[in-house]
Amino acid sequence: MKLKLTWIPNTLTLGNLTLGFVSMLLVSETNPSQPNSHELYSLAGVFIILAALFDGFDGMAARALNCTSELGADLDSLADLTTFGIAPGFLAYKMFFFDIKLDIFDKPDYLPLGMFIAALYPICAAYRLARFNVAHDPKSFNGLPSPVAGVVIGIFPLVFSVSQVPLWTAVTFFVITALLMVSTLRYSKPQVAMRGLFSWKKLGISLLGLGLILFAIGFYRWPYVMYGAVGFYVFSGIVSFLIQTIQDYRV
Repeated sequence: MKLKLTWIPNTLTLGNLTLGFVSMLLVSETNPSQPNSHELYSLAGVFIILAALFDGFDGMAARALNCTSELGADLDSLADLTTFGIAPGFLAYKMFFFDIKLDIFDKPDYLPLGMFIAALYPICAAYRLARFNVAHDPKSFNGLPSPVAGVVIGIFPLVFSVSQVPLWTAVTFFVITALLMVSTLRYSKPQVAMRGLFSWKKLGISLLGLGLILFAIGFYRWPYVMYGAVGFYVFSGIVSFLIQTIQDYRV
């Protein structure tokens, strides 16, 4: 029965991979000089966000059906690298970095520096996923989870337009987020935290209340709400690190 049910979480994982690939195809169709490019950027970001949902559901399905496997874990890592490493890097490159080039050897635009900046995302995602597969804490993440890092970039075109963000701000934001993946900062696992704080009944009531609040804010504002929630999670690891550092220093 276990072998028969493994196709369910594996299908969700492959759905994650497919959505990441489609996101890249959409970005490849963009031309920064065309007015409809931002719509394609936004749609590509939506596919990354949807892929993150698939990534969350595949693990839940595997545990609920008691059909976890090494094959599923390796497949999940490959899908995450594609969707939350390569796809966000490609999206950021087309949005901001495609025109960053250096003039060397008396040749204009000789070195495409923007490509190397964009490559930082898949590099950091690959290292983080490999490190997670070798050893990981069941109660927390070591470094920013790659799905969260991918969503950070995926939501970006839904909240900001390219013209609103200075290039140096985009580069700094992109590099810091990439480096957080390979950092040693501790990030809590939301499912572990909720399991310890809530019973299933209280959790259901809390989720219902949260859903009503989000609905009251307005459906058209969902990218801002999501960005706020994701941003809070990203900064939680940084704040925890600073607090721990101060405590260690005092001791």
